[in-house]
Amino acid sequence: MTTGRYPATRFRRTRSSDALRRLTRQETLSVDDLIWPVFVMEGENGRDPIASMPEVARLTIDNVVRAAEEAAGLGIPAICLFPYIDPSLKTEDCAEAWSADNLSNRAVRAIKAAVPEIAVMTDIALDPYNINGHDGYVVDGEIVNDKTVEALVKMALAQAEAGADILGPSDMMDGRIGAMRAALEDAGHVNVSILSYAAKYASAFYGPFRDAVGASGALKGDKKTYQMDPGNSDEALRLVERDLIEGADMVMVKPGMPYLDICRRVKDAFGAPTYAYQVSGEYAMLMGAAERGWLDGPRVMEESLLAFKRAGCDGILTYFAPEMARVLTARQG
Repeated sequence: MTTGRYPATRFRRTRSSDALRRLTRQETLSVDDLIWPVFVMEGENGRDPIASMPEVARLTIDNVVRAAEEAAGLGIPAICLFPYIDPSLKTEDCAEAWSADNLSNRAVRAIKAAVPEIAVMTDIALDPYNINGHDGYVVDGEIVNDKTVEALVKMALAQAEAGADILGPSDMMDGRIGAMRAALEDAGHVNVSILSYAAKYASAFYGPFRDAVGASGALKGDKKTYQMDPGNSDEALRLVERDLIEGADMVMVKPGMPYLDICRRVKDAFGAPTYAYQVSGEYAMLMGAAERGWLDGPRVMEESLLAFKRAGCDGILTYFAPEMARVLTARQG
Protein backbone atom coordinates (compact mmCIF):
# COMPACT_ATOMS: atom_id res chain seq x y z
CA MET A 1 0.00 0.00 0.00
CA THR A 2 1.39 3.39 -1.00
CA THR A 3 0.10 6.91 -0.43
CA GLY A 4 1.05 10.31 -1.70
CA ARG A 5 3.25 12.76 0.18
CA TYR A 6 2.31 15.82 2.15
CA PRO A 7 1.15 18.42 1.19
CA ALA A 8 -0.44 16.85 -1.91
CA THR A 9 -1.92 14.24 0.39
CA ARG A 10 -3.61 15.63 3.48
CA PHE A 11 -5.58 12.96 5.31
CA ARG A 12 -7.34 15.60 7.34
CA ARG A 13 -9.21 16.82 4.23
CA THR A 14 -11.70 13.95 4.44
CA ARG A 15 -12.12 14.51 8.18
CA SER A 16 -12.86 18.22 7.87
CA SER A 17 -16.68 18.03 7.97
CA ASP A 18 -19.42 15.66 9.02
CA ALA A 19 -20.47 15.19 5.39
CA LEU A 20 -16.97 14.15 4.29
CA ARG A 21 -16.52 11.88 7.29
CA ARG A 22 -19.77 10.11 6.44
CA LEU A 23 -18.84 9.78 2.78
CA THR A 24 -15.48 8.17 3.57
CA ARG A 25 -16.53 6.00 6.52
CA GLN A 26 -15.56 2.39 5.88
CA GLU A 27 -17.71 0.60 8.47
CA THR A 28 -21.11 1.51 9.88
CA LEU A 29 -23.51 -0.04 12.36
CA SER A 30 -27.04 -1.06 11.47
CA VAL A 31 -29.92 -2.37 13.54
CA ASP A 32 -29.63 -5.44 11.32
CA ASP A 33 -26.31 -6.23 13.03
CA LEU A 34 -27.85 -6.77 16.48
CA ILE A 35 -28.98 -9.84 18.42
CA TRP A 36 -30.38 -9.14 21.88
CA PRO A 37 -29.61 -11.70 24.64
CA VAL A 38 -32.49 -11.93 27.15
CA PHE A 39 -32.76 -13.84 30.44
CA VAL A 40 -36.03 -15.63 31.18
CA MET A 41 -37.35 -16.86 34.54
CA GLU A 42 -40.53 -18.43 35.91
CA GLY A 43 -43.47 -16.38 37.18
CA GLU A 44 -45.79 -13.69 35.91
CA ASN A 45 -45.20 -10.00 35.28
CA GLY A 46 -41.81 -10.25 36.95
CA ARG A 47 -38.56 -8.42 36.49
CA ASP A 48 -35.52 -9.31 38.60
CA PRO A 49 -32.57 -6.90 38.15
CA ILE A 50 -29.11 -8.47 37.88
CA ALA A 51 -26.75 -6.61 40.19
CA SER A 52 -23.61 -7.29 38.16
CA MET A 53 -25.26 -6.22 34.87
CA PRO A 54 -26.69 -2.70 35.24
CA GLU A 55 -30.05 -2.18 33.49
CA VAL A 56 -30.35 -5.90 32.67
CA ALA A 57 -32.93 -8.11 34.39
CA ARG A 58 -34.34 -11.60 34.33
CA LEU A 59 -37.84 -11.46 32.85
CA THR A 60 -40.86 -13.71 33.18
CA ILE A 61 -42.21 -15.13 29.93
CA ASP A 62 -44.91 -12.47 29.56
CA ASN A 63 -42.27 -9.76 29.88
CA VAL A 64 -39.93 -11.59 27.52
CA VAL A 65 -42.75 -11.46 24.97
CA ARG A 66 -42.98 -7.71 25.57
CA ALA A 67 -39.21 -7.47 25.07
CA ALA A 68 -39.57 -9.34 21.78
CA GLU A 69 -42.28 -6.92 20.72
CA GLU A 70 -39.99 -4.02 21.64
CA ALA A 71 -37.14 -5.57 19.66
CA ALA A 72 -39.31 -6.11 16.61
CA GLY A 73 -40.54 -2.52 16.83
CA LEU A 74 -36.94 -1.31 16.87
CA GLY A 75 -36.07 -3.48 13.86
CA ILE A 76 -33.79 -5.86 15.79
CA PRO A 77 -33.89 -9.11 13.80
CA ALA A 78 -33.31 -11.63 16.60
CA ILE A 79 -33.32 -12.20 20.33
CA CYS A 80 -31.48 -14.97 22.17
CA LEU A 81 -32.96 -16.71 25.22
CA PHE A 82 -31.07 -17.83 28.31
CA PRO A 83 -33.08 -19.51 31.09
CA TYR A 84 -32.76 -19.06 34.83
CA ILE A 85 -33.70 -22.52 36.04
CA ASP A 86 -35.15 -23.31 39.46
CA PRO A 87 -32.39 -25.08 41.42
CA SER A 88 -34.78 -27.95 42.18
CA LEU A 89 -34.77 -28.81 38.46
CA LYS A 90 -30.97 -29.06 38.23
CA THR A 91 -30.02 -32.76 38.19
CA GLU A 92 -27.19 -35.12 37.28
CA ASP A 93 -29.07 -36.37 34.20
CA CYS A 94 -30.11 -32.84 33.07
CA ALA A 95 -33.42 -34.22 31.79
CA GLU A 96 -35.16 -30.84 32.07
CA ALA A 97 -32.90 -29.63 29.22
CA TRP A 98 -34.98 -31.42 26.58
CA SER A 99 -38.39 -31.29 28.21
CA ALA A 100 -40.91 -29.94 25.71
CA ASP A 101 -42.39 -27.77 28.45
CA ASN A 102 -39.24 -26.43 30.03
CA LEU A 103 -38.90 -22.70 30.63
CA SER A 104 -36.92 -21.97 27.48
CA ASN A 105 -39.23 -23.91 25.15
CA ARG A 106 -42.36 -22.30 26.63
CA ALA A 107 -40.76 -18.90 26.09
CA VAL A 108 -39.96 -19.74 22.46
CA ARG A 109 -43.56 -20.76 21.77
CA ALA A 110 -44.93 -17.64 23.45
CA ILE A 111 -42.67 -15.33 21.45
CA LYS A 112 -43.36 -17.02 18.12
CA ALA A 113 -47.10 -16.86 18.78
CA ALA A 114 -47.00 -13.14 19.59
CA VAL A 115 -44.16 -11.87 17.39
CA PRO A 116 -43.72 -14.41 14.56
CA GLU A 117 -41.52 -12.10 12.51
CA ILE A 118 -38.66 -11.96 15.01
CA ALA A 119 -36.05 -14.73 14.93
CA VAL A 120 -35.64 -16.58 18.21
CA MET A 121 -32.22 -17.99 19.04
CA THR A 122 -31.73 -20.49 21.84
CA ASP A 123 -28.81 -21.77 23.86
CA ILE A 124 -27.73 -25.41 23.70
CA ALA A 125 -25.61 -26.50 26.66
CA LEU A 126 -26.36 -28.46 29.80
CA ASP A 127 -25.06 -25.96 32.36
CA PRO A 128 -28.42 -24.33 33.25
CA TYR A 129 -29.83 -27.79 34.04
CA ASN A 130 -26.72 -29.48 35.44
CA ILE A 131 -26.36 -29.76 39.21
CA ASN A 132 -22.59 -29.59 38.61
CA GLY A 133 -22.84 -26.34 36.62
CA HIS A 134 -20.97 -27.77 33.62
CA ASP A 135 -21.92 -27.69 29.95
CA GLY A 136 -21.60 -31.49 29.80
CA TYR A 137 -22.09 -34.56 31.92
CA VAL A 138 -19.60 -35.08 34.72
CA VAL A 139 -18.43 -38.69 35.27
CA ASP A 140 -15.76 -39.33 37.90
CA GLY A 141 -14.68 -35.71 37.68
CA GLU A 142 -14.40 -35.72 33.87
CA ILE A 143 -16.70 -33.83 31.50
CA VAL A 144 -17.52 -36.62 29.07
CA ASN A 145 -17.99 -35.79 25.42
CA ASP A 146 -20.05 -38.39 23.57
CA LYS A 147 -22.74 -38.94 26.18
CA THR A 148 -23.11 -35.16 26.37
CA VAL A 149 -23.54 -34.91 22.60
CA GLU A 150 -26.44 -37.37 22.78
CA ALA A 151 -28.14 -35.12 25.33
CA LEU A 152 -27.46 -31.99 23.29
CA VAL A 153 -29.10 -33.56 20.25
CA LYS A 154 -32.26 -34.18 22.27
CA MET A 155 -32.11 -30.59 23.47
CA ALA A 156 -31.74 -29.31 19.90
CA LEU A 157 -34.73 -31.32 18.68
CA ALA A 158 -36.91 -30.07 21.54
CA GLN A 159 -36.01 -26.45 20.79
CA ALA A 160 -36.65 -26.90 17.08
CA GLU A 161 -40.04 -28.44 17.84
CA ALA A 162 -40.84 -25.43 20.03
CA GLY A 163 -40.23 -23.14 17.06
CA ALA A 164 -36.68 -21.83 17.54
CA ASP A 165 -35.25 -20.31 14.39
CA ILE A 166 -31.57 -20.40 15.37
CA LEU A 167 -29.90 -22.94 17.63
CA GLY A 168 -26.79 -21.79 19.48
CA PRO A 169 -24.65 -24.74 20.65
CA SER A 170 -22.38 -23.15 23.27
CA ASP A 171 -21.06 -26.32 24.89
CA MET A 172 -17.79 -26.83 22.93
CA MET A 173 -18.14 -30.62 22.81
CA ASP A 174 -16.49 -32.32 19.83
CA GLY A 175 -18.83 -33.54 17.09
CA ARG A 176 -22.00 -31.92 18.33
CA ILE A 177 -22.69 -29.85 15.22
CA GLY A 178 -22.67 -32.85 12.90
CA ALA A 179 -24.86 -34.87 15.26
CA MET A 180 -27.37 -32.03 15.63
CA ARG A 181 -27.52 -31.31 11.92
CA ALA A 182 -28.15 -34.97 11.07
CA ALA A 183 -30.91 -35.21 13.69
CA LEU A 184 -32.56 -31.99 12.53
CA GLU A 185 -32.56 -33.20 8.92
CA ASP A 186 -34.02 -36.57 9.89
CA ALA A 187 -36.76 -34.86 11.90
CA GLY A 188 -37.69 -32.52 9.03
CA HIS A 189 -36.29 -29.35 10.61
CA VAL A 190 -34.33 -28.53 7.48
CA ASN A 191 -34.70 -24.76 7.83
CA VAL A 192 -33.55 -24.45 11.44
CA SER A 193 -30.21 -22.66 11.47
CA ILE A 194 -27.21 -23.43 13.66
CA LEU A 195 -25.09 -20.55 14.91
CA SER A 196 -22.21 -22.46 16.45
CA TYR A 197 -20.17 -21.08 19.32
CA ALA A 198 -17.20 -22.41 17.38
CA ALA A 199 -14.44 -20.48 19.13
CA LYS A 200 -15.52 -20.09 22.75
CA TYR A 201 -12.70 -19.32 25.13
CA ALA A 202 -12.28 -20.27 28.79
CA SER A 203 -12.63 -16.65 29.79
CA ALA A 204 -12.85 -14.66 33.01
CA PHE A 205 -15.34 -12.32 31.32
CA TYR A 206 -18.35 -14.60 31.89
CA GLY A 207 -18.88 -13.91 35.59
CA PRO A 208 -21.96 -11.65 35.44
CA PHE A 209 -23.65 -14.02 32.97
CA ARG A 210 -23.20 -16.92 35.38
CA ASP A 211 -24.83 -14.76 38.05
CA ALA A 212 -27.72 -14.08 35.67
CA VAL A 213 -28.45 -17.75 34.94
CA GLY A 214 -27.73 -18.95 38.46
CA ALA A 215 -24.67 -21.02 37.52
CA SER A 216 -22.04 -19.27 39.64
CA GLY A 217 -22.68 -21.23 42.80
CA ALA A 218 -23.33 -24.52 41.03
CA LEU A 219 -20.10 -24.73 39.02
CA LYS A 220 -17.63 -27.23 40.40
CA GLY A 221 -14.13 -26.62 39.07
CA ASP A 222 -13.63 -24.81 35.76
CA LYS A 223 -14.38 -25.29 32.07
CA LYS A 224 -10.84 -25.42 30.72
CA THR A 225 -11.06 -28.99 29.43
CA TYR A 226 -13.64 -28.01 26.80
CA GLN A 227 -13.48 -24.25 26.31
CA MET A 228 -10.48 -22.84 24.42
CA ASP A 229 -7.21 -21.67 25.92
CA PRO A 230 -6.99 -17.85 25.60
CA GLY A 231 -3.47 -18.17 24.17
CA ASN A 232 -4.60 -20.09 21.07
CA SER A 233 -5.67 -18.66 17.73
CA ASP A 234 -4.82 -21.30 15.09
CA GLU A 235 -7.02 -23.75 16.98
CA ALA A 236 -9.96 -21.38 16.55
CA LEU A 237 -9.65 -21.67 12.77
CA ARG A 238 -9.57 -25.45 12.97
CA LEU A 239 -12.70 -25.47 15.13
CA VAL A 240 -14.56 -23.08 12.84
CA GLU A 241 -13.63 -25.13 9.78
CA ARG A 242 -14.83 -28.32 11.46
CA ASP A 243 -18.16 -26.81 12.49
CA LEU A 244 -18.80 -25.41 9.02
CA ILE A 245 -18.05 -28.80 7.46
CA GLU A 246 -20.41 -30.48 9.95
CA GLY A 247 -23.30 -28.18 9.05
CA ALA A 248 -23.10 -24.90 10.98
CA ASP A 249 -24.68 -22.04 9.05
CA MET A 250 -23.00 -19.33 11.09
CA VAL A 251 -20.13 -19.23 13.56
CA MET A 252 -19.39 -17.23 16.67
CA VAL A 253 -16.35 -16.01 18.56
CA LYS A 254 -16.84 -15.57 22.32
CA PRO A 255 -15.92 -13.33 24.14
CA GLY A 256 -15.82 -10.44 21.72
CA MET A 257 -13.57 -7.48 22.38
CA PRO A 258 -10.57 -9.43 23.78
CA TYR A 259 -10.72 -11.67 20.67
CA LEU A 260 -11.19 -9.24 17.78
CA ASP A 261 -8.11 -10.74 16.14
CA ILE A 262 -9.90 -14.11 16.05
CA CYS A 263 -12.98 -12.52 14.45
CA ARG A 264 -10.81 -11.08 11.68
CA ARG A 265 -8.93 -14.33 11.08
CA VAL A 266 -12.16 -16.32 10.91
CA LYS A 267 -13.81 -13.95 8.46
CA ASP A 268 -10.74 -13.72 6.25
CA ALA A 269 -10.21 -17.49 6.22
CA PHE A 270 -13.77 -18.68 5.57
CA GLY A 271 -15.98 -15.77 4.51
CA ALA A 272 -18.82 -17.43 6.42
CA PRO A 273 -21.38 -15.46 8.45
CA THR A 274 -19.32 -14.54 11.52
CA TYR A 275 -20.63 -13.24 14.84
CA ALA A 276 -19.20 -12.19 18.17
CA TYR A 277 -20.73 -12.12 21.62
CA GLN A 278 -20.05 -8.95 23.57
CA VAL A 279 -20.27 -10.88 26.80
CA SER A 280 -21.52 -9.90 30.24
CA GLY A 281 -18.11 -8.90 31.58
CA GLU A 282 -17.49 -6.56 28.66
CA TYR A 283 -20.92 -5.01 29.13
CA ALA A 284 -20.48 -4.69 32.89
CA MET A 285 -17.12 -2.94 32.55
CA LEU A 286 -18.46 -0.33 30.14
CA MET A 287 -21.68 0.23 32.09
CA GLY A 288 -19.87 0.39 35.43
CA ALA A 289 -17.44 3.02 34.14
CA ALA A 290 -20.24 4.99 32.49
CA GLU A 291 -22.31 4.99 35.70
CA ARG A 292 -19.35 6.47 37.55
CA GLY A 293 -18.84 9.16 34.94
CA TRP A 294 -15.48 7.77 33.89
CA LEU A 295 -16.63 7.10 30.32
CA ASP A 296 -19.22 8.58 27.97
CA GLY A 297 -21.66 5.64 27.94
CA PRO A 298 -23.39 6.13 24.56
CA ARG A 299 -20.13 6.84 22.78
CA VAL A 300 -18.23 3.85 24.17
CA MET A 301 -21.24 1.63 23.47
CA GLU A 302 -21.22 2.55 19.80
CA GLU A 303 -17.44 2.52 19.49
CA SER A 304 -17.21 -0.94 21.04
CA LEU A 305 -19.85 -2.33 18.69
CA LEU A 306 -18.28 -0.72 15.66
CA ALA A 307 -15.04 -2.52 16.50
CA PHE A 308 -16.76 -5.84 15.78
CA LYS A 309 -17.82 -4.67 12.34
CA ARG A 310 -14.30 -3.45 11.63
CA ALA A 311 -12.98 -6.86 12.67
CA GLY A 312 -15.18 -8.55 10.08
CA CYS A 313 -18.26 -9.55 12.06
CA ASP A 314 -21.63 -9.74 10.37
CA GLY A 315 -23.46 -9.27 13.66
CA ILE A 316 -23.08 -8.96 17.42
CA LEU A 317 -24.88 -10.45 20.39
CA THR A 318 -25.00 -7.55 22.80
CA TYR A 319 -26.97 -6.41 25.85
CA PHE A 320 -26.77 -2.93 24.35
CA ALA A 321 -29.00 -3.99 21.42
CA PRO A 322 -32.17 -2.03 22.27
CA GLU A 323 -30.28 1.10 23.34
CA MET A 324 -28.11 0.99 20.22
CA ALA A 325 -31.16 0.38 18.04
CA ARG A 326 -32.87 3.45 19.50
CA VAL A 327 -29.80 5.57 18.79
CA LEU A 328 -29.60 4.35 15.19
CA THR A 329 -33.33 4.83 14.61
CA ALA A 330 -33.25 8.37 15.99
CA ARG A 331 -30.26 9.19 13.81
CA GLN A 332 -32.05 8.01 10.68
CA GLY A 333 -35.28 9.80 11.61
